[in-house]
Parts: sequence; C-alpha cells; structure tokens
Amino acid sequence: MPTPKLHEIFYFLLPTPTQFQTQNMHRKKNNVKNGLVSLDVFRGLTVALMILVDDAGGLLPAINHSPWNGLTLADFVMPFFLFIVGVSLGLTCKNLSCRTVATKKATLRALKLFALGIFLQGGYFHGINNLKYGVDIAEIRWMGILQRIAIAYFVAAMCEIWLKGDDHVSSELSLLKKYQFHWIVALVLTTVYLLLLYGSYVPDWQYQYPVGPSSSSPKIFNVTCGVRGNTGPACNAVGMIDRKILGIQHLYRKPIYSRTKQCSINSPDYGPMPLDAPSWCQAPFDPEGLLSSVMAIVTCLVGLHYGHLIVHFKDHRDRIFNWIILSSGLVGLGLALDFVGMHLNKALYTFSYTCVTAGAAGILLVGIYFMVDVRGYRRTTFVFEWMGLHALMIYILAACNILPVILQGFYWKQPENNILRLIGIGK
Repeated sequence: MPTPKLHEIFYFLLPTPTQFQTQNMHRKKNNVKNGLVSLDVFRGLTVALMILVDDAGGLLPAINHSPWNGLTLADFVMPFFLFIVGVSLGLTCKNLSCRTVATKKATLRALKLFALGIFLQGGYFHGINNLKYGVDIAEIRWMGILQRIAIAYFVAAMCEIWLKGDDHVSSELSLLKKYQFHWIVALVLTTVYLLLLYGSYVPDWQYQYPVGPSSSSPKIFNVTCGVRGNTGPACNAVGMIDRKILGIQHLYRKPIYSRTKQCSINSPDYGPMPLDAPSWCQAPFDPEGLLSSVMAIVTCLVGLHYGHLIVHFKDHRDRIFNWIILSSGLVGLGLALDFVGMHLNKALYTFSYTCVTAGAAGILLVGIYFMVDVRGYRRTTFVFEWMGLHALMIYILAACNILPVILQGFYWKQPENNILRLIGIGK
C-alpha cells in the first residue's frame, strides 16, 4: 500500500499538491511568487517554540504553561498553530470549483487528523521511561492537540466553503460584508462559550485516585462545588462538561493545576503536595476539552480573516496596516478583560486569552512578513523556513514522543541496553 498522505490532513503544516515528493518545491515557488514565505517562517518558528517549551519547560518553569491564570511563553504555542491554520485556509480555499467536493475533502482531512491525534496522544505511546505501549479503550484520552486543531479546522473550513458572499472586495468595509457570516459564527460561538462558562451550575463531584478500572486500592476524593460561574481549577464548567460527556477516565491525567501553590510545594513546577492540599489536586482535567475548544475555533476564524486580507489586498502597506489595527485591538481588548476580572487562562481558553494570543499572533505575523516578504531578509530565517516546510514530521518526532520511543524502544536483551546507552547517554 502507498504511504498515507499525512500532509493532506495538516493544512497548517504541509501543503496539498498532487505529488508528495514535489510538495516543498511547489510550495516554495508559490510562496515566493505570492510573497508569502513569511507563513512558512511563522509555522517553523512556532514549531521551534513548541520544542523549546517542551524540552526546557521542566528546567525553566517560568516558560512552561501557566499553572492556571496568567500567560507564559508556552501558552502562545497552541493559539499560534490555530491562527496559522486559519491563515493558510484562507489562501487554499480562495478559488473553489465545487463546494460539495471541497466539503468532502475537508471532512476527510479533519477526520484523519482527529484519528491521528487519538493514535498519537490517546495513549498508544505512553510511559516513555518504562516503555509501556498499548491502548486501554476504557481509559483512552479522546481529546488532544491534534483533535482540537481538527475541530477548529473543520468548522473554519465549512465557514469558508459555505458562508462567504459573492461581493467584490474593494475596501475594508466590503471585505467585512463578504465574510460577515464568519464573524456572526465567531460571535455566536463566543456567546455560547461565555454563557456556559459563567452561567452553568457546577455541582459537587468525586473521583478516584489512581484513576481507572485497573487501579489498585483507589482512594475516593470528594470535591465540593455547588457554584455557578466559577473559573477556578475545581469548579469550572469546562471541566464539568468534559467529565459528564467524555467521562473523567478519558481526561488528561497530569492536570496543569497540579503545579499551583495549593497543589505543589515547588510551584510553578511539579512537586510534592502540601499537607493541606485541596482534594481536587490530582483530579484529571483536559486542557484540550470540549468547551475550551469552542474558543479555539474562534482563534482559527481570526486567522482566517488575516488570510482574507492577503487574498484581497495585494499592497504590502494595506496588509500591514489592517493587520496592525486588528492585532492591536485584540490585544487591548484581551488585556482590558483581564483587568476587569476575565482572567487570561489557557486551560479554560478564556475570551481574554483568545484575544491576547490571537492579537500576538497577528503582531508576530506582521514582523515576520515585513522582514521576510517586504525587506527580503530570508537568510536569517532560513532555518525556520525549513522547519515550516517539514513541520508535520518534526511535530510527530518531537512532540508526540516518537523520537524517544525510537531511542529507548529498541534494546539488546535488557531494556537498559538501548540506543541511548550505546552512545553514552543515560544509565
């Protein structure tokens, strides 16, 4: 059987030409022709940032994901990926010959990406240090990074295929009119998210630790809530919805809030729990859950609008001006919301977090675009451009633990006699 065309399911990582072997060549030619090399650089820079925070986050907790409220370097990675999905989608769907065919292709790509996420992040490769493999369906994690991107991509693709008007774009106002239903979808999603987050009643709940049917001598913990509109780690609607729909046994087992001061004496790093630690510290919580993915879709739709500006405005100044205005407005709105109490929170993917990170992605795009596509400084960004062209393979090797599995998974007679031991690394 031929090699699966994984590039077809990852718009933001790889293009979709007919032949896999010529994809990079075609992409370079098209990007240079259209002045869009900055997209590859942006993508590569985001992959590099992901590797940095994954590998160095344990050594430098300050750049690791915020334990709860707040914003760190690592918290920009996911929104940057979603943003570039939207930008790329705006370019790839600018000329559609048949909406039905495009819908079928987008659906299949989203399903393949979702399935790939379950395969790589649902539990197939886990326990790197002791090399445990396999999936217990009763405990498999259904959501994850790739699954969230698949959902956001699908919704944004459907908007781009079916909800754009036929108006001719000659100004910013006509651009908004052409894509007015996109913004309506974004507004509806944001409204639904806010109503559920701040309006849902969260009752008391319980969990067992260790989690799962195979756990020996589990201890039952009771979490007292009985509140509405709470955005703390224990009693928020995001976690409640995931527990009710997905099941607590299918959620992420290493919750980010276990690095808070209440749960770790080494906060903001992981560590032993204080003697008076609250009961929820070890409860599973999925940072890529269902309700939080609603705002992830909005980030993708914002990126889609940036892509529309590339398609309909050919002058560098027009693109940069519109990007700066929109980006500054998003960052300002997000910071204002945080100031009045709607905290920046990656785990909940709050509205303020959505605005700040999407605006930051737009500002970064402006900087890269000006340096690479306007001024032509490509030598200094060559490494990032290369990483952007090979982002899917780098992501799978680095972020999904495939490389560690390869290095540790093959040994001679004893697990300790692996490749790392052979080259003098490890014990």
